[in-house]
Amino acid sequence: MSGSIPKTMQAAFLPGDSTVQLRAVPVPEPGHGEVLIKIKASTICGSDIRCIYREHLGKGPEGYQGVICGHEPCGQIVRCGPGMRRFAEGDRVVVYHISGCGLCNDCRRGFMISCKSDKFRRAYGWQRDGGMAEYMLAEEKDLLHLPPELTYADGAQVACGFGTVYEAMEKIGINGNHAVLVVGLGPVGLAALMLAKALGANTLIGVDAVQDRLDLAVREGLADEAIHAGPDALERIMRATNGKGCERSLDCSASDKGRLTAIQGTRQWGKIAFVGEGGTVRFDPSDDIMHDQKTIHGSWVTSTWLMEELLERLVTWGIHPDRLITNRYPLSRAAEAYEVMAAGKSGKVAVCFDEMLEA
Repeated sequence: MSGSIPKTMQAAFLPGDSTVQLRAVPVPEPGHGEVLIKIKASTICGSDIRCIYREHLGKGPEGYQGVICGHEPCGQIVRCGPGMRRFAEGDRVVVYHISGCGLCNDCRRGFMISCKSDKFRRAYGWQRDGGMAEYMLAEEKDLLHLPPELTYADGAQVACGFGTVYEAMEKIGINGNHAVLVVGLGPVGLAALMLAKALGANTLIGVDAVQDRLDLAVREGLADEAIHAGPDALERIMRATNGKGCERSLDCSASDKGRLTAIQGTRQWGKIAFVGEGGTVRFDPSDDIMHDQKTIHGSWVTSTWLMEELLERLVTWGIHPDRLITNRYPLSRAAEAYEVMAAGKSGKVAVCFDEMLEA
């Protein structure tokens, strides 16, 4: 398998002026505990648009270091360095998109997203080369097996979008007793509806300001109520829940008004998860939270062990995240892919290779 690997490859970089640069770069050679992955699908995250694509705004963990972009890659191992313990050439893998030191308390818990090491914590596509390229170098400890029942385009969405939502849902708990409100129906919000449905939620309500996304949620059978964001949104949420509100809510909008809708659309004793990055929120602590005994949870990405559990459950539930992909492009059209994602009207946007491009 390794004999046909070229010396150079095409890779995408984000200069921060709403453009994409394609460059020819050397194909890296895996060192100890590392693998070379042939990328099959690499999806675009909203955080790439917010912090890198338009301009380089990210700091610390979100600081872009001019590397190959893309932190949602999935592919097949084509070459292994020495010292491998679990994975081998030919394995289909998902990459957990933050490589931590592996030894701090957070890393030992599987939360490399929260690794505190200034020297060793490096996120793929942010501080180390990511997946918008023909090949990608990754550390073995950052890999998870992609089940044969799932496509590479399924796997690309697990590390970030679906994993992030699954983590939040584990914190607030969702079952058949719950009506679930999701505010913000970008790819993460749509993933939230998909997973909430699998977890047995009895009513699914989605809110967004973009009609195309509301239509997609209805078309895919993910929302019982698709409500356009506006002055009557809260009234419609209450009407759909017999005046009580939803037991569980997730904000994926990262907007002030969206977060307030999630809070106020939650019933007494309910739980809310903030998932969307950035933005602000203003609410009345007494009336909106305290008097109704509501709880707000913050949630940031997920852990490797929970992501591995999610991959298993996706197979059990028969869920394919690639249903949410509305636009697929070859790497040569990466600029168009980022432009579509930045417009904020699509579902998930993917750069794909080989069989994944036509799937």
